[in-house]
Amino acid sequence: MAKRDYYEVLGVEKTASADQIKSAYKKMAIKYHPDRNPGDKEAETKFKEAAEAYDVLRDPEKRQRYDRFGPEGVNGMGGFNAQNMDMNDIFSMFGDMFEGFGGFRGFGGFGGGGRQQHAPVYRGQDQRLKVELTLDEIVNGTTKKFKLKKHVACPHCHGSGSSDGQKETCPSCNGSGYIIKTQQSIFGVMRSQSVCPHCHGEGSVIKNKCQHCNGDGIVMGEEIVEVNFPAGLADGMILNVNGKGGAGKHNGQNGDLHIIIKEQANKELIRDGNDLIYNLVLTIPQAILGGQVEVPTIDGKAKITIQPGTQPGTVLRLKGKGIPEVQGYNKGQRGDEVINISVYVPETLTREEKQAITNFQTSDNFTPTDSIKEKIIRKFRSYFGEK
Repeated sequence: MAKRDYYEVLGVEKTASADQIKSAYKKMAIKYHPDRNPGDKEAETKFKEAAEAYDVLRDPEKRQRYDRFGPEGVNGMGGFNAQNMDMNDIFSMFGDMFEGFGGFRGFGGFGGGGRQQHAPVYRGQDQRLKVELTLDEIVNGTTKKFKLKKHVACPHCHGSGSSDGQKETCPSCNGSGYIIKTQQSIFGVMRSQSVCPHCHGEGSVIKNKCQHCNGDGIVMGEEIVEVNFPAGLADGMILNVNGKGGAGKHNGQNGDLHIIIKEQANKELIRDGNDLIYNLVLTIPQAILGGQVEVPTIDGKAKITIQPGTQPGTVLRLKGKGIPEVQGYNKGQRGDEVINISVYVPETLTREEKQAITNFQTSDNFTPTDSIKEKIIRKFRSYFGEK
């Protein structure tokens, strides 16, 4: 199912400022929050949809790519998909925006409903890698291996951060993972909650830190990553490889690997969308007499027939000899190879060649018909402003 326009989801114009987008998201999140709409699947869907839209539009880089390429433009840039989002992930990502709003899960609230606490899952850093592909690799797809330097799980503590595997209840929050603050105001007593700064929301602390990773559970290391590049990629696209980024602290979630595609220029074929262009230069005899010529394609050489009397500017098309579609309804369907024909006119001639051209010029075949002469005369007159 096609995604709705993110600006439409939040009810803002495409020229909306960052503050306007943030304000619009707050209104949507409060309106469709699950605690306000218990059991309402439609409200839950709209709540998730608004979070997805805000995640893209709040980030200048994601927003720029979305404005240019649509939803596909931000694939591989992190974030989430409304169809498989977990509500707790949304609360953990955007909950700090709603500090002081009472009664809502995940919004720093208090009173009815209460907040459901979950130990946070640390996420590793995303990695970026620029990869250059040849035209042949783009057309046919390819698999490559890379050695990445990144955070990996500490081999001494197996990623736990503890030298002996022991943890104890956080003394600052008594294992809840958050701290409630009470403040007197003109409106009465206000209570808010925030993540415990001592255990960072885990509710427990490491008793004896691993000396090799200082208790983080991650160290710098290397990993060989094998990546499959599907056919049809284009210059500037970002291929996302889930879970191949840096390791997360305390056996957390791995980050992603974002591969930026760089397309290597081909000496003979020029890419135009999913079509390939080849500029074929004919000699004067070839253009006049016709015949078969050989042209390069991405699949090897191909013979094409040149009709006698072919004119400069003629365009021929080889169906299915272009780039395959990388995604969507027409995935795998290949574009065409477009052959633009021009005729080479030599700058110097031998005496014999000049004589042959002179003889040909005086023949009936070379003399243009009256209708062609009239067209030429009209063109010159219009050029000089004459009727």
